[in-house]
Parts: sequence; structure tokens; C-alpha cells
Amino acid sequence: MAIACALSALPAVAACPDYTTAANPPAFSGPAKKTFSKFGNTILAGLYKPWHMAHDTIVKAGTTATITAKFDYDAVLHKDLEGERVHAYLYGTGMSGWQYVGNYLTDSDGKIKVPLGTRPVGDYVVRFVVEGDLSGTTGYLSVVDPGREAVVFDIDGTLTINDFEAYADYVGVKTATAYYAAPQVVNAYREKGYQVIFLTARPYWVTKDGLEWLDIQKVGRWHYHSNPYGGGPIPPDTQKFKTDYVRHLRDVVGLNIVRAYGNATTDIAAYADGGIAKANTYIIGPNAGASGTQPIHGEYGSHLSFVVTPTPVASCKR
Repeated sequence: MAIACALSALPAVAACPDYTTAANPPAFSGPAKKTFSKFGNTILAGLYKPWHMAHDTIVKAGTTATITAKFDYDAVLHKDLEGERVHAYLYGTGMSGWQYVGNYLTDSDGKIKVPLGTRPVGDYVVRFVVEGDLSGTTGYLSVVDPGREAVVFDIDGTLTINDFEAYADYVGVKTATAYYAAPQVVNAYREKGYQVIFLTARPYWVTKDGLEWLDIQKVGRWHYHSNPYGGGPIPPDTQKFKTDYVRHLRDVVGLNIVRAYGNATTDIAAYADGGIAKANTYIIGPNAGASGTQPIHGEYGSHLSFVVTPTPVASCKR
């Protein structure tokens, strides 16, 4: 109850996230299909399925934004698409239709960096289309007022029942199983006006699977931040990766992170080092309640009641 009272005392200074507009874009008309500039890429796209992804970005109001996307093929090989044109389009808060941003040439890693300028506070979807085969992906931009209240969620072992579920999902053995009521907890925060942040130590190349899993669970898929590490399935230094991003969200973006959810000792340490109080850190699984954190035992059924009822709406809704 003390946490709920503390939250209710926060000043109403930030606009609520726009979870509706970017999720419901108008009809889209992309570029005309043209031949790949490199014959090898024609073979690549003919043999393998696209496995493209974009890194969601979140910036403070008045700050210029850039979004990075990567284009490769095959879930296992991840063969980069080099030296090809990709077209970018933007739609979101306050816009009546898609805006063409421009076309960009992928680099030797299959990446492009797209400048989006300084946008009004709101949420935006960025659609990328490869000119050579019209395959594509999407990413999201959030422009936030300083002080916007946010809740951070780890995914593996926190929303899913254990850390190994993601890899079974990735290799197509099964769809990762969610803890009972975990998706409802996430959606309850969204409905109350909090900025939801998914912070996962998964390497970037499983982003496609992660976003599809959120879709299956009927959870909105942004803001999703994965580890840019490009090596094996378990990136090193996950604690530092998470700490650095929490600090970025608080110190650079200006988010007021009111709660954080995890399952591992690295989550506990990363959140603490990032400046999140143990009283606002919720841990599920074998480490529940460790190091003075708030325990979630077994599943999220009883915790959902706490989120739905005692937890106040975000200050932007008051």
C-alpha cells in the first residue's frame, strides 16, 4: 500500500503513451519492386526466409531520433543483406497517413540508420521495405515527456515460465509458455497509462521471435529492447547491458521507472545499479524476494489484483 500511495503523489507532468494510433495504421502502399543490385542477394532471398528486425527507440521530447534496422535471411544462418536499398515510412500520433522518410543502403552488416528528426510527443511505427523482394519489418519510436512513468519487464523466466522457453520457441519446438496472468499484468499497466518497457538480454537476432510471442499473448509489442550482441545464444555481461539501459532510460530519456520485474540475480543487481529501489523491484521464480526485493510466488494471479486495484493510474490520466 505504501508503494501505491507514493505513486499517487507523483505530479501530473507527462502525456500518456499513445498505444492506439501506431498499432492501427492506415492502408500501406510501399515501393515498387526492383531487381536486387547484387545477383548474390537475389539468390539469398530466393533460398532463405527474411529475418529482419528493427531496434525500437525512445527519446525525450525535443530530441532528434534515429532508428536502426538490420536485414538478414534465415533463422539460423542470418546471412546479411549487403548493399541494397530499403525504404522507410512513418506513421503515428497526430498523423493522417504514412509519411515517406527515404531510402537507405544497407551496410556490410545489413544495417541502416534512419534519421526521424524531432517529432511531437507520441508513439510512431516505422515500416521498412526491402526494394529487391518487398520483404520488410517494423520498429517503433516513442517520444516522451520527462517524468513519464514507466514499468520495466524482463521476459525470459519473468513473463515466460523459465529461461529455456525462449530457445525452444526459437528453434520451433514449441511456443514459450507464459506464467499464468503475466500478459494481463502487462496489459493492466498499459491500460493505466504507464510506459511499458521490455528489456531482454536476448541477442537481437531473436527479436522476431520475441515480438511474435508478444503478439500471441495479445500484448502490445513496444517498447522492446534486446541485446545488440551478435554472437552465440547467451550474450556476455547481461547485467551491465541491463544496467546501462536502465540508466539511459532514467538519465537521458527522463523516464520515471516506478516498478521493474525480473527473475534472475542479474536482474536484481542491474535494476539496483540502475537506480531502481528494491521496494519497487518484483522478482518471480527461485529468487523471489531475494536481496530485499518484492516476491511474486508461483504465478501472477494474486499480483494481478494488486496491479488492477491498489495501483493508481499513471499521473497522465489524473
